[in-house]
Amino acid sequence: MARQRSSSVDSNASSSEATDETPLLAPDSDETTAPTPQPVSWASIPRKGQLAAIVFARLAEPLSERSLTSYIFYQLKWFDPTLDASEIAKRAGYMTAVFAAAQCCTSMWWGRAADHPRLGRKRVLLLGLMGSAISALGMGFSTSFHMALCFRFLAGALNGNVGVLRTMVSEIVADKRYRPRAFLLLPMCFNIGVIIGPLISGFLADPFHSISPEEAHGSGLKPASGLQWLVDFPYALPNLFFATVLGSAALMVILGLDETHPQRKHLPDRGRRLGKLLLRRCLGRFRRKGYPDDTSGYAIIPSSDIEVPTVGTEEHASTSPPPEERTETGFRAIVTQNVILIMLQRFLQSLHISAFNSIFFTLLPTPRSDNTQSSLPFRFTGGLGLSSQKVGFANTTIGMVGIPLQLLVYPRLIGRLGAKKSYLIFLPLSILAYCATPYLVLLPDNIGIIWTCLSAVLIVQVLSRTFVNPATVLLVNDCAPSPKLLGTIHGLASSISSAARILGPTVGGTTLGWGLSHNFVGLPLWLLGILAVINWVVLLNIGRITRWLSI
Repeated sequence: MARQRSSSVDSNASSSEATDETPLLAPDSDETTAPTPQPVSWASIPRKGQLAAIVFARLAEPLSERSLTSYIFYQLKWFDPTLDASEIAKRAGYMTAVFAAAQCCTSMWWGRAADHPRLGRKRVLLLGLMGSAISALGMGFSTSFHMALCFRFLAGALNGNVGVLRTMVSEIVADKRYRPRAFLLLPMCFNIGVIIGPLISGFLADPFHSISPEEAHGSGLKPASGLQWLVDFPYALPNLFFATVLGSAALMVILGLDETHPQRKHLPDRGRRLGKLLLRRCLGRFRRKGYPDDTSGYAIIPSSDIEVPTVGTEEHASTSPPPEERTETGFRAIVTQNVILIMLQRFLQSLHISAFNSIFFTLLPTPRSDNTQSSLPFRFTGGLGLSSQKVGFANTTIGMVGIPLQLLVYPRLIGRLGAKKSYLIFLPLSILAYCATPYLVLLPDNIGIIWTCLSAVLIVQVLSRTFVNPATVLLVNDCAPSPKLLGTIHGLASSISSAARILGPTVGGTTLGWGLSHNFVGLPLWLLGILAVINWVVLLNIGRITRWLSI
């Protein structure tokens, strides 16, 4: 009896201790007894249907934007046949700058609009996709340089979708273990667009002059056969194709993407209901017995972990935030020390990467120099003298190297090192690439040696960029003072990145021109190395963000 009493007392004591240690707001029992989380992999990423809609929306834009690189020179020449090559190159630079300038001015305001409960993420995303489609059509049917310039400005002004898509990814994938892979999908889409977009547009642009008269006669491509508009507007066909892709992405967003704004995600969505109705009919499940009518949380591509809002939650959904939450969403809320430091590193990172791209692809076709008046190791000049086809191959190499690194290498190392630590480790590789690139012009005129060293420099720079770019997005995402400011934060980061992409190529090109004429071609690239060092130092001062340390 004594032993039974003592064991009873012990059990009561242990149960009381367990009760005292249990917090008042303890998680549900099914969460506490949940099995060990499965290993993080591409197959285990949750809500794949929602991410598929986001990937399609992201892929449609770089396909359209990067397609210009294959025909913009010839379209500008078609606008005014009297222009020489130097003037065409200058106007092509204006076309790039006006897009980035418009994006710089509007990205943050698109982010603010996406944070507003009356609009939300999905509507702003749709406006951006449709605006890009209209801009593509205008670009294809332009008949003058100024007309095309206006449509490029319109494309940049309506293109705030990158920040909105990043915001939606962070809200769709709530588990931080999966965020590095989820955020990696967006830059991966950009790399795919860089490779595919110019290839498609190069095939479709000016079809009557890109094929021989015999091929045109055999294929029936004659103006008299109802295709006179392809003669009047030779660059309309690729833009029509990409406008169709953008319109299809908008339709995918309407039918298959859930709203993620905290105050709108439980409201009725007619587009989603129509999408689920079409899905059930296509799968032959519309008349299945016992199928609930309120299953409005499934994506077009089914995902088992999507929560389904009920009618009650729609009726009681909050449409206006409490007074204390309104103060958190003011513009002053984002002016904090951490946000300023993060935006500074974002600016520096975009500045030296965009400047390197401009300088590097200008240096490749620049004629070689005998460097008879060189004074090593710093005073020398000249370029690599590569043809346009080889320059294009170097551009494709960047995308071909970046995609395998993003798919295979990045997810494994990011899981072991963490996002911030990998950023700190791999950013110095960019410094190494910047310092080594000028010495490529001193290589002997041997195609094997040149391409071996050139590929090595490209691999080092792409490896650094593969780890730095997604980590920068994660850092921007985690610095938001409130979840309701995610759109504003990502929009601000996009505006700052666009400003850097205006300044970097402009200053970099000017400095490279001075270096070529003053026997000091390495100066702009070595200055980029200094900028990257400053970027690395700024990153060290962001160690107080405790959430980053837990990624």
